[in-house]
Amino acid sequence: MHKILITGGCGYIGSHTAIDLLEKGFEVISIDNLSLSKTFIPDRIRDITGKPFHNYRVDCRDLNKMRNIIDQHGQISGIIHFAAFKSVGESVKKPLVYFDNNINSTINILRIAEEFAIPNLVFSSSCSIYGNNAQQPVTEDTPFSTPESPYGWTKLISEQMIAAHAKQSKTKFIALRYFNPVGAHSSGRLGEIPFGNPENLVPNITQTAIGKKSGFTVYGTDYDTRDGSCVRDYVHVMDIADAHTLALQYQLDAKQLDNYQVFNLGSGSGVTVLELIQAFEKVSGVKLNYTKGPRREGDVVSIFADNTKAIQQLNWHARYSLEDMMRTAWQWEQTMREESI
Repeated sequence: MHKILITGGCGYIGSHTAIDLLEKGFEVISIDNLSLSKTFIPDRIRDITGKPFHNYRVDCRDLNKMRNIIDQHGQISGIIHFAAFKSVGESVKKPLVYFDNNINSTINILRIAEEFAIPNLVFSSSCSIYGNNAQQPVTEDTPFSTPESPYGWTKLISEQMIAAHAKQSKTKFIALRYFNPVGAHSSGRLGEIPFGNPENLVPNITQTAIGKKSGFTVYGTDYDTRDGSCVRDYVHVMDIADAHTLALQYQLDAKQLDNYQVFNLGSGSGVTVLELIQAFEKVSGVKLNYTKGPRREGDVVSIFADNTKAIQQLNWHARYSLEDMMRTAWQWEQTMREESI
C-alpha cells in the first residue's frame, strides 16, 4: 500500500482527493491547519470511505513540525501539495499574506521531499497563471501573460520554483493546472465550505437559492463574449480529485520521463457566468435573484482548457456534466442547512 501525504487534506479539493485515494487503495496522511476547513472533515472522510484517515493540525510553514510528522510515518511514496490561500479578491487586498503563505509553504514542501527522499510530488496549480491570454483554448504551452492577481502570481512563482528545483532533484514533479472546480461529493455529505462572504460563483448561487443571501452580483456583463459575462471552464471536484490520483499513479508506474510535467485540468469547453446560472435554475427549479454589476479587479475575460494532454497521458476524462456539478452543489448546500454547517 502506497502512503501519500496531502497538505491541505481537509480543504475543498484536498478532502475530495483524500476520498478518491482512500477508495483506490492508498493510505493517506493529511497536514492541514484547518484555517480554511472544519474540524469535522476528517470524521466525514472516514465515514464516507470506511477507511482510516488522520489529519495533523499543522501549518506547512512550520518545517520542524512537518519533519516530525514524516519521521513518525516512515517511507512516503508521494506528496500532493494543496495547502494555499485561494481567494483572488482577498489576494488583491492582502498580497503579502498570500505571498508568505503560498510561496513559503511550497518551499517547505520541496525541502521535505528532498530531505526525506520522497520520489513523487503533485502540485496544485491554477489556470490563473495564464493571465488574460487571448489564445483559446489554453494549452500547456500557451505563453503566460501577467497574472491578474497576487494569488495567480503565487501559483506561477511556485511553478517556477518547482521547475528550477526539478532540474537537480531526484523527485518527479507534476503540476496540475486546474480551471474552476465546482460541485460536491455524490453522497451529499462533503463539499465546498465558504468562509465569510464567498467570492466564488457557485457558493453565491447556492446560498442565494437556499436563502442565506438575498442575492448576488454578476461582475461584468459587457465583456466580448456571447452574452457579455465572463467565460470559465467548470470541472467537477471529483474529476479533479481523480486526476490527482491518476497523476500519482502515472509517477508510481514510472511513466513520467521528465522530472517536471504540467497538465491542464478542465472540461475543454467554456461556460459563461449567465449560462452557469441558467444550468443551476434548471436542475434546482429555483429562480435566482442577482444583479448585474461592474467588472471585478483580478478577473480574466475568458479562459478554458485544452485537456488533450491529460486525456492522452494520464487517461483522465472529465466525466461529470455541468448539470451534475450544479446538482451536487445544491445537494451539499441543503446538507449544510440541515446540519447547521
